[in-house]
Amino acid sequence: MHETELKVRFCETDVLGHVNNTSFFIYLEQARVEFFEQLGTHMAIDEWPFILGHVSCDFVQQAYFNQRLKVHTWVSRIGKKSFRLAQTIKDAESGEVVAKSESVLIYFNFEKQQSEPIPTDLSKMLEAHMKTEVGS
Repeated sequence: MHETELKVRFCETDVLGHVNNTSFFIYLEQARVEFFEQLGTHMAIDEWPFILGHVSCDFVQQAYFNQRLKVHTWVSRIGKKSFRLAQTIKDAESGEVVAKSESVLIYFNFEKQQSEPIPTDLSKMLEAHMKTEVGS
């Protein structure tokens, strides 16, 4: 499981004083990118092999300016051309869950504009980060 720590910036909050819902998707994306970097995936735009097919987020608690959060990312399912990531955002101090997310990433050839089978070496790397239970 990969872990990304971040601190909520003032610009990510709204008039109600809590983190705006759109900011959670930025946190999730940051954690996904760091997860891919850890895997050793090429991070150059012209070599990017994934397209986001689905993302959902359940907001469990509010988060606030200056709060430290940890985003945990792991693989929950691997298919032939896509895989599913599960993520939780937790308060860094208490460990309480703030949000839960699932996303589907498709292995994609941008030149051909079509999905392709996940290469065996990438599939093996993803398997090393596989976890089935959502609790963490």
